[in-house]
This record gives sequence, structure tokens and C-alpha cells, in this order.
Amino acid sequence: MLSVADRVLMIEDDERLAAMVSEYLAGNGLQVTVAARAERGLSLLSRGGFQAVLLDVMLPDLDGFEVCRRIRARSDVPVLMLTARGDDTDRIVGLELGADDYLPKPFNPRELLARLKAILRRRGPDASRQPVLRFGRLEIDREARAVRVDGGERTLTSHQFDLLVALAESAGRVLSREALMARVRAEGLEPYDRSIDVHVSRIRAAIEDDPRHPRRIITVRGAGYVFARAQDD
Repeated sequence: MLSVADRVLMIEDDERLAAMVSEYLAGNGLQVTVAARAERGLSLLSRGGFQAVLLDVMLPDLDGFEVCRRIRARSDVPVLMLTARGDDTDRIVGLELGADDYLPKPFNPRELLARLKAILRRRGPDASRQPVLRFGRLEIDREARAVRVDGGERTLTSHQFDLLVALAESAGRVLSREALMARVRAEGLEPYDRSIDVHVSRIRAAIEDDPRHPRRIITVRGAGYVFARAQDD
């Protein structure tokens, strides 16, 4: 089932196609925001709140493959690529860059909707809508901006709380420092001066039983961090 809260970003310069898709998806419980240029689409996506992206391969300012690469550097939002070229090589390249699905033009709107439903189902429950995230002994209360372990509150700064939420929302998925930066969008966090690493170490000190051997926030060498579902879940 799709939720009326599901928002889709469509990066497409064909105005007629964008209007047709927007109208059809709106009639099926989705809100569609259209960006005619890649840079505009990336800017909108950086603000968050989208559950899927429809991405045209042939755009006036950047090709869709480069856009997909940039999206995957900062987000795990589902991406469905659209192309008029119908080339197997294009499809393979798109999927290798991290696209979730690929649909050649012209397409039936019903098929587009079906594919969107499929990638949204694979995404699973939307953690961003849950006010409290629970992982066994760990509880993250988004509304109160509080973190508890075994019912006892742990102290984090605002930046550290936002980083923890970003990681927990994508439990089981590796997030690069750049992706964390894009999600948190906080001043004082720079991916290249290792300040994110410092904040992560302090989060571990607050929530891990043994911060030197973390079970929640795991470092993936050369890639970033992953929030793991520990054995007490």
C-alpha cells in the first residue's frame, strides 16, 4: 500500500510527460514534485522528505547517471530511472550506480505505479514516520530528542542526536560521511576534517556497553558507518 504521505521527486525536463505522470500518481495517493534540471532536483532532494525519485537519463545540465551517482553518495532513497534509449547498457550502468529499477520510455503509467509500489515495499516501513525508534535496549525518542538505554537517559549534543537518528533510520545500510552530512545538514560537521568520526566516537561512548568494541555503530573501512541491529534486539 502507498501512503498519502509518500512524496516522489521527478527529475524530468519533458514538461508534458512530467505533468501526465504527476496527475496520474496524484490520483493514486502520491505527491509529486517536478524538477526540470538535475541541479534543481539535487537541491530539492538535499532538503529531505522524499520517499522515491523518478530520474530521467537525458537531462539538459547533467546526465542521469551522474545524478544517480550523486544521489547515492548522500542518500539511500529509492531511484527509478527513465530513458528514451531503451539500451541494455544504459540499464546495466544505471543499476550498477545504485538505481533500484529502470523503465524505458514510452511507458504505461500503470506499470510506472506498479514499479514504484515495488521499490517502496522493498524499502520497508518508513522509519522517518516513527516518533520513537526502538532497538532492543536502545530507544531513540525523536519528538523528545532523547536517547535511552535500559530506560536510562543518555546525554548527546544536538549534532550527535541528529547523527544517531540518521544512522538508525537506515539500520543495516552503510552511510558514507558525505551521506551523513547531507542528512544532518548541520553546521560544525565537516566530513573531511574527521569531526564526524569524533561525534560518532562520543555517540558510542553514550550508547555502547563497550565503546572500543561497538555493536551498534560499526565502522566499515573505506565506506563509512552502519547502524547494526545488535544481538539484544
